[in-house]
Amino acid sequence: QVQLVESGGGSVQPGGSLRLSCAASGFTFSWYTMRWYRQAPGKERELVADIGSSTGTTTYADSVKGRFTISRDNGKNTVSLQMNSLKLEDTAVYYCYTAAGYWGQGTQVTVSS
Repeated sequence: QVQLVESGGGSVQPGGSLRLSCAASGFTFSWYTMRWYRQAPGKERELVADIGSSTGTTTYADSVKGRFTISRDNGKNTVSLQMNSLKLEDTAVYYCYTAAGYWGQGTQVTVSS
């Protein structure tokens, strides 16, 4: 069955960095666009970044441009999100998503001083 397992969340001070990873299995990873979403308490889930299947074209939410970088390794079936210069407002549960239609369980990122 399809599995998306996120890791790398945690607590960090403003200005710090975290790297999230998502390990995928159960589908042909390289065929699909991969995305990171996040959901903060009381807010709707929002798209943070995505990366195309073959060309690796990336897009980012305006709120994270220049700070976050999405990448993928089709050989290892993983997608990552490098998050730098973290802000308080980046606090959320971060979810991995495949355009095949499946979600990971989420990983908590907390930015606090």
